Amino acid sequence: MSHRNSSSTSKLRRRLGIAAAGALVLATTTGCSAREIFLFDMPEPVTEQGETMYNLWVGNWITAWPVGVLVWGLIIFCVVAYHRRRRPAVPVQTTYNMPIETMYTVAPLIVVLGLFWYALGDQADVLEVKGDEQNVVNVVGFRWSWGFNYTDQNVYEIGEPINFQTPTGERTQNQDAAPTLWLPVDESARVVLTSPDVIHSFWVVDWLFKMDVIPGKENQFAVTPTEEGFYEGRCAELCGVDHSRMLFNVNVVSRAEFDQHIKDLEARGQVGQLDTGRVNVAGEPNVDGRVL
Repeated sequence: MSHRNSSSTSKLRRRLGIAAAGALVLATTTGCSAREIFLFDMPEPVTEQGETMYNLWVGNWITAWPVGVLVWGLIIFCVVAYHRRRRPAVPVQTTYNMPIETMYTVAPLIVVLGLFWYALGDQADVLEVKGDEQNVVNVVGFRWSWGFNYTDQNVYEIGEPINFQTPTGERTQNQDAAPTLWLPVDESARVVLTSPDVIHSFWVVDWLFKMDVIPGKENQFAVTPTEEGFYEGRCAELCGVDHSRMLFNVNVVSRAEFDQHIKDLEARGQVGQLDTGRVNVAGEPNVDGRVL
């Protein structure tokens, strides 16, 4: 009997060893870095607020991985140790085990409450708008593109929906041709989101942030870009037939380049503000009562 138990234990250990080795080989031969494996290749933050979001994400994964490994380990152990072919009889049934029941009730509750506490605090920091931001921009999401009001400078720019077909009929996604929001680096900006038609969502991937754009409501947030660059954005709310074409860019530049861009808009006659409350029959915003 003891020999049989010893043989069973050896087989169990061997199977668990093979499973662990297989998982290690899978992780090391995919060509993925530790960051890609454990953080799913999350972008590096390029704003002050993005640092907070990044740290919250990393903290969540630091908590989630040990819990996941524990749960997966217990599942694998039960599958191997209590396989039906090995133990034809029904195993001993345990009821009213208060220590175990308390553990699997209280432990998850502590984890959830801890994550909630940190998420609530970080959310308050990220969404804080002090009112003393150095720049103010009104982002207008409309079917099926974006417009940008530079409030302090009283100029605007607007883009067309992205065309996904080339002249030869091939489908493409020309992100570079999307409407572009310009912001000066290392300067705080208050972004006010409005929509004249349906709900959209303003999402800049590298900012690690998105917020809904709701008709009849002004949502706003503050952001301070810390690195110059050209960043992709898109609508993250299913808003209709051309939702996929609602792409935009954010160009973070020096103050001198930003000022020059404002002068270029003035030279093109793009003076005034996009009207976020009225929509013409084509579903496009008006500027000072004029149809674009």
